[in-house]
Amino acid sequence: MRAAPQEARGRVGRAGRAAQRARSLEVMPGAVTSEGRELLEPGAGAFDYVIVGAGSAGAVLAHRLVKDAGAKVLLIENGRSHHGQWDWWKVNMPAALTFNLADAKYNWDFYTVPQRHMDGRRLHQPRGRALGGSSSLNAMAYVRGHALDYERWAQEIGEGGEAWSYRNILPYYRKAQSHQEGESVYRGGSGPLAVTRRRTPAVKAINEAFVAAGEQAGYPRTEDMNGFQQEGFGQMDMTVTPDGKRASTWECYLRPLMYPKSAEDEAAGKRLKVITNQMAVRLLFEGNRVTGVETVPSPKPKPGGGFHSESSGVVQKHFAREEVVLSAGAVGSPQLLMMSGIGNAKELEKLGLPVLLDQPAVGQNLQDHLEFYVQYLSRFPCSLYPWAATFPGLGLLSKYAYRQPWRAIHAGIVWMLAGAGIGSSNHFEVGGFIRSRAGMPHPDLQYHFIPGIVTGQLDFLPEHGYQAHCGTMRPTSRGTVQLTSASILDAPHIDPNFLATEEDRKDMRAGLRLTIEIMEQEALKDFKLKRFAPLDSLDLASDDAVDAWIRASSHSGYHLSCTCAMGKVVDAKGRVKGLEKLRVVDASIMPSMTSGNLNAPTIMLAEKIADDLCGHDALPPAEDAGWYMPQDYESTQR
Repeated sequence: MRAAPQEARGRVGRAGRAAQRARSLEVMPGAVTSEGRELLEPGAGAFDYVIVGAGSAGAVLAHRLVKDAGAKVLLIENGRSHHGQWDWWKVNMPAALTFNLADAKYNWDFYTVPQRHMDGRRLHQPRGRALGGSSSLNAMAYVRGHALDYERWAQEIGEGGEAWSYRNILPYYRKAQSHQEGESVYRGGSGPLAVTRRRTPAVKAINEAFVAAGEQAGYPRTEDMNGFQQEGFGQMDMTVTPDGKRASTWECYLRPLMYPKSAEDEAAGKRLKVITNQMAVRLLFEGNRVTGVETVPSPKPKPGGGFHSESSGVVQKHFAREEVVLSAGAVGSPQLLMMSGIGNAKELEKLGLPVLLDQPAVGQNLQDHLEFYVQYLSRFPCSLYPWAATFPGLGLLSKYAYRQPWRAIHAGIVWMLAGAGIGSSNHFEVGGFIRSRAGMPHPDLQYHFIPGIVTGQLDFLPEHGYQAHCGTMRPTSRGTVQLTSASILDAPHIDPNFLATEEDRKDMRAGLRLTIEIMEQEALKDFKLKRFAPLDSLDLASDDAVDAWIRASSHSGYHLSCTCAMGKVVDAKGRVKGLEKLRVVDASIMPSMTSGNLNAPTIMLAEKIADDLCGHDALPPAEDAGWYMPQDYESTQR
């Protein structure tokens, strides 16, 4: 189903009218006082919209507003652009994805508070701090979730929630996407976001063996996890361009406007101003109407989140004639709301912050996926180890101290010259979705398979092996994002509250046992030397032993979300309840997590709310789309 042409569907809208008024205006810098505060009166700026955060959602919104509605947009990013930097390849090369996960240059580098149900461990929470946000940092797995996730959203959101049901959101997935397999009922073929599938010859055999093992264990094969049937094993989609580059929202939505190759993009790009290395410190108000945002130059970040010292730069005020949009993510958006006096009044008063709006739901309902790795050593070469393993113990040099440097150099050259080879894949090429027990109507366990053994989440073991990541997709534990002080320079407390419920612990137990059953199938027997983790000595029949291993060995899936949930903090269009001219559009407004990785749903929701901001009618629902549910799911697990 194709969308009707933009000019043919719906009204001109606020953004279009505002753009018509302002097309001849130029940005006025304003005067600076001796105290370093920029003097700008409301309405003095030349922007219709100010967007905070140039990440997975903010880049989409900026693109659509300037290109489809003719609006003038200011896009503010705390981080920097990797474009033109010496280490640009760390972002662009799909196989280099681990480089930036432990480096604060493009990363907020957060950690959770000690997790009381995980032996007091603090879990790493990298978040993108660059143009493209976490889409410039993530593992590039393109996963939409299950249709029933969105049927659930429609109920959770309440008023206006039907707009988020599956058939109403599917057109926005198609609008965003350009899939290498072409357009279909479920896929898009001409959108900005490139989605591909990869089959790397060096690891093809072990990848295919994992899918076969899933079938041997009694699960189906699925040809499209993002189409009619999520359940089963098969190839995974990835946000990688056909020429082997990371398809971040920077690459697909911002770069065409900032470095245009067509007259249309050049004209749209002139209506977009992107400023980097600027930290939003508070929102600006006239009564309950949000008029703009105040920023300072970004200070130097601390490892573990937060910043070293006060910024010495000019305080700037940026005003929007139409709306301010927060797209700073599931940590940044609630943090900025609370710093601006929007949150739990009692908690804000304890920190000495003025209260503008008592909204206790801000920062609540935090959700994240937790996962563990089941790992096996291989009896013969089958993995990425020769290209990826480095020598530890050398500090920063360890990242580049390859054990077989000639292989890494060759892979880099092939990628740079041809966009091909080992470097052109995220190496999550196959995976699976299964149900943990009978009575579950759609999959609640997800698998990412890697042809290698990763230690500590980032480093490859210098031996051939393979691993399956497994985690429960709809946990019932709920956490919080909370301020630690009245200074936005201090990292907030991030508490996912992992494994707080018995249901979550039960699901993770089932996941471990089912994963080992799959990994012990005949299809993988020829590869297996021995199980590396958990050790064979683990008593799988003992709930206590399994729980202890899960507590000690599990990691975050880096899917923080739901802290400004639709139906609680914002309405079904992302508008903050109780205020005017302020929206939140990012993963924080999800009412609950979808069943899988969250980058694709974040881009979808930005596309959907962008249509409303542009004054367009919603795309027609995909009435021809359905979804798979096993007829006997109530009585069988597979």
